[in-house]
Amino acid sequence: MPTLRSATLSPAPAATPSPTATTPSPAAAGTTPSSAAKRRMTARRAADSPDSPHFTSPHKSPLAGTGNFGAPKMLSASPKSSRKRLYGDLVPAERPKWNPRDPAQMQAVKEALHVATTPSCGLVCRDDEQRRVFEFCKACVQQERAGSLYVCGCPGTGKTLSISKVKQSVSRWADEMGMETPDDLSINCTNLGNTSDIFGKVRKKASGKLSPLQQLQRMFSHKESAPRRMLLVVVDEMDYLITRDRAVLHDLFMLTTHQFSRCILIGIANAIDLADRFLPKLESLNCKPLVITFRAYSKDQISNIINHRLKVLEYDVFEPMAIEFCARKVAAATGDMRKALGVCRSAVEIFESGLQDPSDKGAGVVTFDHMDIALSKVFRPAVVNNILCLPQHQQMVLCALANTFQHSRKKATTLGELNKSYIEICRSTQVPAVGMLEFSNMCMILSDQGYLKLGQSKEDKLRRVMLQIDISDITFAFKGSRFFEKCLEQPKF
Repeated sequence: MPTLRSATLSPAPAATPSPTATTPSPAAAGTTPSSAAKRRMTARRAADSPDSPHFTSPHKSPLAGTGNFGAPKMLSASPKSSRKRLYGDLVPAERPKWNPRDPAQMQAVKEALHVATTPSCGLVCRDDEQRRVFEFCKACVQQERAGSLYVCGCPGTGKTLSISKVKQSVSRWADEMGMETPDDLSINCTNLGNTSDIFGKVRKKASGKLSPLQQLQRMFSHKESAPRRMLLVVVDEMDYLITRDRAVLHDLFMLTTHQFSRCILIGIANAIDLADRFLPKLESLNCKPLVITFRAYSKDQISNIINHRLKVLEYDVFEPMAIEFCARKVAAATGDMRKALGVCRSAVEIFESGLQDPSDKGAGVVTFDHMDIALSKVFRPAVVNNILCLPQHQQMVLCALANTFQHSRKKATTLGELNKSYIEICRSTQVPAVGMLEFSNMCMILSDQGYLKLGQSKEDKLRRVMLQIDISDITFAFKGSRFFEKCLEQPKF
């Protein structure tokens, strides 16, 4: 019998293996004898076998006998039909294309992006906050005890929608557990004529000489008059209840402290610091609420919510880059989801207006450029809006100022030099220029409005002119306008 060394070095025994080694079972492929030759022969035959897990293609590679090939080489050497058979099940089916000229499809897109539309897929990115509110309400119902909760956060962070979902979950949970479903009441403080009217909303059947607040206090103080069911009261826009002495706010939360109170109070407000202002007093009154803060949405959360809303559609509406750009911009500015949805709707409307131009053969979806224009409208500064409201010739004067100082280190020019730049712009755009007297009056108006500063001089043409706003505000205001972009391309005269 040859030794292990001779079996390894001599090719003869490897070419004529024993019958036992040439027909290994698939289960024993990984547990061959100690012979290196038998191991190589087993691996070679197993790789060529259709039953082997290493068999990757029905087309045999010319390198199959060497044992030195891998999956990438096999795939590159295989025809396209082979790759299709291998990965066909992993490739997602192509979605039907969006027809933006179809009024029904366009309306469906706008409705999906409307803030008043409740997404059918449910509220995403607020699972933790909803869970905490639900657990609080669940404990109150199970123990039949009153409690108060304060929900705060910046506008557009999903507070009201989350609490609405929790109310439905509490009712569904109570039904499943065979418990009495709590009565629920939602109050928006913006609809109150007077802050004290909120107690009349809670106690609708007010009678006698007692005020609604006094009747509620008496009802929750005696076992005989206490309601049988729990009462879940959601007070939205609680900021409107703030008065100088905050008496209404304190009395409202104190309703949960009475011995036989069945009131579960949830207050919602945009002011994050509201809790810091009234919590110390509530703590001294032994009615400090549990505080849950809804933080501003991040870039990934905004992108995720937009994509979830668009899932109800059977087609792609936006370029992925356009949605990411919107999410980044809104997250950096406010994190307001309502503003993000408004920007997306505006981008769709800009795209829709471009369809009216028959020469426009752009992409069939809302692109990055459409989103850029929509974001510019939403986040532009107040000075940009004011520039856009100026008469055309005054706007052209600002363009002349931008051209004068854009490529110059000088911070001032004269009225005469500015007039020359203005005339050059009028000549290139074929707009009749005004006379020197009217031009001087326009500059005085722009000076009064804070756009520029005029110096004093005996001769009008020698008056010093200094720009009081950033050149970037002027160029940003006229972005997308071919006429004014041409004005800003004019070099200094």
